[in-house]
Amino acid sequence: MAHIEDRWFKAGPDGTKARSVRHGTGKRWRVRYIASDGRERSESFDRKPDAERFMVATAAQVQSGTWSDPALGKMTLRRYVEETYLPAQLSEATTRESMEIRFRLHVLSTLGDRTLGQLAAEPSVIRAWAAGLQKELSDGYVRTLFANLSGALQAAVVDGKISRNPCSLVKPPHAASARVKPWTVEQTASVREALPDRYAALADCGAGLGLRQGEAFGLAVEDIDFLRRVVHIRRQVRMVRARLVFAPPKGGKERDVPLPDSVALRLSAHIAAWPPVLASLPWKVPDGKPVTARLMFTTRERKPLNRNYVNSFIWKPALKVAGMPQTRENGFHALRHHFASVLLANGVDVRALATYLGHTDPGFTLRVYTHLMPNAADRMRAAVDHVLATGGADGPVTALGGTL
Repeated sequence: MAHIEDRWFKAGPDGTKARSVRHGTGKRWRVRYIASDGRERSESFDRKPDAERFMVATAAQVQSGTWSDPALGKMTLRRYVEETYLPAQLSEATTRESMEIRFRLHVLSTLGDRTLGQLAAEPSVIRAWAAGLQKELSDGYVRTLFANLSGALQAAVVDGKISRNPCSLVKPPHAASARVKPWTVEQTASVREALPDRYAALADCGAGLGLRQGEAFGLAVEDIDFLRRVVHIRRQVRMVRARLVFAPPKGGKERDVPLPDSVALRLSAHIAAWPPVLASLPWKVPDGKPVTARLMFTTRERKPLNRNYVNSFIWKPALKVAGMPQTRENGFHALRHHFASVLLANGVDVRALATYLGHTDPGFTLRVYTHLMPNAADRMRAAVDHVLATGGADGPVTALGGTL
């Protein structure tokens, strides 16, 4: 079903070869084959060895069912990503926007003009691209970029534009397993004190309730039940295409967090000093239905908070005053890590902590914070020391109903 044709010489009746009318023009060797769709295809080459390799490889692809039309692979990666892949993504608007930015800045800027077929044929191009990124970006971020590119190329495979995903033949960058190092009580207090008075209670929302930054921005006075001592996390403020919107908490799941008395007092004082402001924002997307809430935290102009402004002109200056490095690790999220460390150190179990933090999978919470849990050996020693010191009179009850 496949053969090689010499386009420069034709065999005569006596078996001798004579020059064809195409002699000396164009590529000499043409591979003709029947593709998986039943149609005859051809590809021309200057050298016979190249034609032979192509014929063998193509015949194997047709036989195994992995053949794809080379013409489809001539679409550039940029065109496929922008016209087909990204528009088909069903993730939240902010997630899709972040993906678009990553593709534009770090993927398409380097690989965008290559065709899908070229990328599928040369995994080494992907390997070199990833290696170049590792010189400038963190391994974790490069892994994210690699996963985005692999997702697009895998979609191209499913669409029949290429026969294989070259990313499957390239080892992604190793993810460094850096441990979370939570702030101490003193560091947390220093940053809170360095914040402008209007925003000091934001730190209490992070360190005392475990809220994400956007959730603190979206906290409304009606979400705080001072009587039942609970806070309802119902929304967050997010930025979609440079516009502020209200959106559900991360993962789309509302949650309740117990309200400690100390945090309640600070939030009450904040309300007395800066009464909540009625604010309306579109829901989830810039053209979404307007939603109104009496926000606890707003700008001096009584507008919802913008994370870019807060991070640049409120948070980082506070870090500087507190003597803390103005790094990503010391962002607002550090308050959540402090919150988690305090709860674990005081015996709150991982499942409850996951609920308070809004983690869908307690296993994720355990993986992130397991090193902060009380040491098992220390707890064992303390338990035995307690029993021996008291003679067992007030020791813990055993499964059989007695005391140790």
